[in-house]
Amino acid sequence: MSVSKKINQIPDDEKSPLVLSLIEIIQFQQETIQALKDEVARLKGTNQKPKVPPSNLGKTKKKKDNPTKRRKSFIEKRFDEIFLEKTDFATLNEALRRIHANKDELLLVLKRPDIPLHNNLSESDIREYVKKRKISGSTRSPTGRKCRDTFASLKKTCRKQGVSFWEYLMDRLGGAKRSVPYLPDLIRGVCPKGS
Repeated sequence: MSVSKKINQIPDDEKSPLVLSLIEIIQFQQETIQALKDEVARLKGTNQKPKVPPSNLGKTKKKKDNPTKRRKSFIEKRFDEIFLEKTDFATLNEALRRIHANKDELLLVLKRPDIPLHNNLSESDIREYVKKRKISGSTRSPTGRKCRDTFASLKKTCRKQGVSFWEYLMDRLGGAKRSVPYLPDLIRGVCPKGS
């Protein structure tokens, strides 16, 4: 049964001012939802291009590596237009506000084009750890968790820096030899990789 039929079934003696104002709000929301459904149906039925052209930052290396000032300002302006818009839905407004609060982080790629437009690297960094946790369960103590996390981090860092994890461990545990450079030096670029 539709909401409007249920509203019509409310007896007149039960329609207090509060109920009447709630009915008004429900009807407004229904009209808004229907208008959105109509807009979606209209857009699905047409082949027109969107008013705002999609970003080409990810498609061409040249544009991604050196976006123009005009393009940057267009993207920033469009970001504000989208995420500062007020709707009739409190939860949507809150989500838009939270996204806009992170504008600097989300648009950092405009200042630093070397940053990837995805989080695949972060996802793959924890994938191995998550698989092991699924198979073996968790650790038995906080100390065990710290050890596991430390070794997982060292292993990933060594792999990213082109250093054998086992050579690194043997070098650190084997005495004063120190043929493998310190990882912080590799990360900062002080030492050549794999030296």
